[in-house]
Order: sequence, then structure tokens, then C-alpha cells
Amino acid sequence: MNTVLLILTALGSLGMFLYGMNLMSGGLQKLAGDSMRSFLASMTSNRFSGLLTGIVVTALVQSSTATTLMLVSFVNAGLLTLANAIGVIMGANIGTTITAWIFALSFSGSTFSLGMIAVPVMFFAFLLLSSKHSKRKNLGEFLMGFGFLFLGLTTLKENSTILLNNEPVRVFLSHWTGFGFGSVLLFMVVGSIMTLCLQSSAATMSITMVLVSGGFIPFEMAAAMVLGENIGTTITSNIAASVANVSAKRTARAHMLFNVFGVIWVLILFHPFLNLIGAIVESLGFPNPTTTPFSGSTPRIQEDLVASLPYCVATLHSLFNIINTLILIWFIPLIEKIVTWMVPSPKGEKESFRLKHISGGLLSTAELSLNEAQQEINNFGDICRKGFGYIRLAINEQDEEKFEDFNKSLIKYEEITDRIEFEIASYLNEISKGEISAMSGSRIKSMYKIIGEMESLGDSGEAIGRMLTRMRVHSKSFDADMLKKLNKMLDLVGRAYDVMVQNLKDTNLQNISNAIDAECSINDFRNLLREEHIINLESNNYNYQTGVYYMDVISELEKIGDFIINISESMMKVRKK
Repeated sequence: MNTVLLILTALGSLGMFLYGMNLMSGGLQKLAGDSMRSFLASMTSNRFSGLLTGIVVTALVQSSTATTLMLVSFVNAGLLTLANAIGVIMGANIGTTITAWIFALSFSGSTFSLGMIAVPVMFFAFLLLSSKHSKRKNLGEFLMGFGFLFLGLTTLKENSTILLNNEPVRVFLSHWTGFGFGSVLLFMVVGSIMTLCLQSSAATMSITMVLVSGGFIPFEMAAAMVLGENIGTTITSNIAASVANVSAKRTARAHMLFNVFGVIWVLILFHPFLNLIGAIVESLGFPNPTTTPFSGSTPRIQEDLVASLPYCVATLHSLFNIINTLILIWFIPLIEKIVTWMVPSPKGEKESFRLKHISGGLLSTAELSLNEAQQEINNFGDICRKGFGYIRLAINEQDEEKFEDFNKSLIKYEEITDRIEFEIASYLNEISKGEISAMSGSRIKSMYKIIGEMESLGDSGEAIGRMLTRMRVHSKSFDADMLKKLNKMLDLVGRAYDVMVQNLKDTNLQNISNAIDAECSINDFRNLLREEHIINLESNNYNYQTGVYYMDVISELEKIGDFIINISESMMKVRKK
């Protein structure tokens, strides 16, 4: 009964640890708000700044998984190029090693342990969580996560040591560590599977430190588990990217390639690499774990060895990722080619959801930067036009499964327009901080208006998707006459989109009569359909509820026309500057 209780307590401690990790990471991300995401998206103009960005962000959120998932979402939205994302991934792998050093401090047997202050921290966290101020609540969430994490870590260490400290367990583990290099591969697989199951390399790292510091496995097997953790942690990003676009899938594959390459060269140089770790630790005054046996040593040496083993694991984890980065950072273009080959673009589909002109930062003058911003806005217009195509597909689709795919595309385009608007607005904000002329200031105001209207186009697409979904839930559908008129309305709005894109790219725009004509055609047809709708209701030509959905879609399409004419009007203001 006592053994069962110890097992349940150890599992509960692991659950507390994982919950604390998620709570701490989530609280910090909420506390930072869009500033961390903006930092991640903007500070990646080259491979070295991307590397530094990955280190800083991952050190702050204490999770390379969180950083990688943000990268996948940004690449999915086209806000980062694949090459820049690969640089950030390398930095994230270095940043996550800081977590191992924090754990080593708790496992090293020193008089101070972060577990000692975990519970007091949770008291202050509770006070902050009781506040109505959002930033204080987010700080409280971060501190509560910190408390849970290290309380769980301390409890896991204590209970696992008691649970494992018996002869049958030691005999079992010693049996599996006696196959030479085969045991190394076995424990590497164990580390990968544990990380995959727990979805946290940090949790597997803590278990590894429990095993090695207790003398249950030798340092060589702990090193193998660390290598396995580096493979297992790539699974989460690949799962997240499985439903994303091609560029996001490539980002996840790059993460996997980076870690797998590192594991391969360490396995080839396994014992020399461990000797290097041992030499580094020995130079700091600790026993060398590769030459000092755990059993048979004097009590003093054994105590020093126990204290040094967690630091050996942390040193190995850091050195693995640092050397791997120093090797591969020069081959980012090659990695990009390999993952492009691994994940080819779908035939007949060209993905263009990325910043093309402003991702490198501001240019030497405000005027040049504004020209780059205008080019990015033109690209934004093309993306909005492509997103509109899914509205037509969703309205006309009868098959439920295909409709769901189109509706998901509308949701995705809404997210894309949100993020691109944010990035362009941030870029314009940076331009406005410098010395700019009154003319440039007016251009910036007009550009703010344009990207705001473009973001609203994405909102309207998602709104139409919601309307169509509700209609299907109520088992209603448009009849042939309704679809015919909806398609004519879609044609008129499509023409307005074409005019908008044309005007955006016209560097010598003199008037917007084409946009005005397109808008008038949309309004006239909407008015005609509204009058027909009233007559049809009075004549009971179609179901009232179906008619409501029909006119809601018509109204939203007319609203899209309003956003489009606003963009052309703002373009006239930009061109007159």
C-alpha cells in the first residue's frame, strides 16, 4: 500500500510540475502581451539576430516548445521567412538549456533550493491573482506556476528517490545499462518516448536528474536520455505544423533536422564528447563522472559526485546545443533547401502569406521605408483578394466536409489579416518615431486607414463563414435562385476587389472613378435584392429563416464593398502626398 501511495505521489508531483511549467509560461506570455510576439517577429532580420532572439525569448518563457509553436504560427501567417525562423529555432535550443541549469541548482544538494521558496511564492501569487488588474493577475499566474513547478520538482525528487531506492529496481536498471553502446541507444529511445508522452523536455530532464543523481543510472545513460529528449521535443512542433501551411511544416522539419543532426554527431563522438564534459566539470573542482565510479568511492568523493552530476547533465545539454548551433548556423540556406525538398509545395498552389518587403527593418530614410510599407500593403491587398475566393467556394459548396475546409480557410485568412495589419502598423509606428516631414506623416495616417480596412475584409469573410455554419446547423440552404443572385453579388464584389488591387499598385493614380462605379453597382444590386426579399417574404416564396441568412450574407458582402471603396479613397490621399 505504501508503494502504491509513493507511485501516485510521484505521478502527482510530475503532474504538478507540468502544470506549473504551463502556468508559468502562459502567465509570462500574457504578461508580455504582443510585445514578446512583436519582438520575436521583428528581431529576426538575419541569422545572428534570429539566434539571439530565440535565446532571449526561450529563456524568458522557459519553454522552447512555446517559442517553436509561436514560430510555426508566424510562418503560417507569413510573418517570418523560413530562413529567419531556422535561426530563431537554433537560439531557442540554446535558451532552453537555462531551464536545465535551474533544475541542477535544485538537485545539486546545496543548502539553497528553489523548492524552499516555492510555497511562500505561491502565497504572494494568490494575492496577485485576487487583483482585478490584468497585469497583476498575469504576474500572479506566472508566480503560481513557478511555485507549482518547483514544489512538484522537489516532491518528485524526494518520492522518486524513496521509490527507486531498493535492490530490485537497481538490479533491473543495472541490467539494462550493461549492453554497452546498445544501452546508449536504448536510453536515448526512452528519453525520446518520455518527452513525446509528457510533451515536455523539461519534465524528462528532471526525471533524468533524479535517476543520475541517485546513482540509479550512470552518467553515460543520462547523457543518452538527454540526446533522446532533444529528438522527442521536436515532435510537438511537427504535430502543431501538421494542420498549418507548407512553410510552417518546413519550419517544424528544420527543428527536427537541427536536433537529429546534433544527436548523430554526438553518438559518433560519444565517449570523446563525454570526456570533454568530464574535463570541464573536473576543472571546476568536481569529480570527473567519466573516470570516478559512483560506488566504491570514499563518502566525501561520492557526495561531491552526487552534487556534480546534475551540473554535468546541464553542461552536456548546453554544450550539445551550442556546438550544434556553431556548426549549423552557417548552413541555414542548405537546411532551407533540404526542408523545401522534404515538404514540397502543393501542385497548383502558391502560398504567399508572408511579409516580403519590411521584414528586414527600417531603411535609411523615412521615405524609403514608406515605399517599402506601400509595397507590403500591395502584397496585403493580394492576400485579401485570394481570401475572398473562399467566400464564393463556401457559399456554393453543398458537401459538408468540403464546406468545413473552406470555412477553416476563412478563419485562417482572418487570422492572417489580423497579424499582417499588426506588423505593418508596428512598422509604420517605428517610422513615425523618427524625424519625418508633414507629407510623410499624412501618408502614414492614410496607410493606417488602409490596413485597418483590409483587416476588416478578413473579419467579414469569417463572419460570412459563421452565418453559413449557423444556417447549416438549422438545416437550411439557399435555393437555386438565391445562389444565382448571390453569385452575381459575388461577381460585383470580385470586380471591386480587382479595382482595389489595381489602384493599390497604380503609382500614378489620378482618380478612383472605377472604384466608385464598382461600389455603386454593389449598392444598387443590394437595394434591388432587399426589395425583392420583402416581396418574396410576403408571397411565401421561401422560408423566413432562410431569407434572413440570405440577406445577412448580402449585407455582409455590401459591407465588404464599403471597406474596398474606403481603401481606394485612402489611396488617393496617399498618391496626392
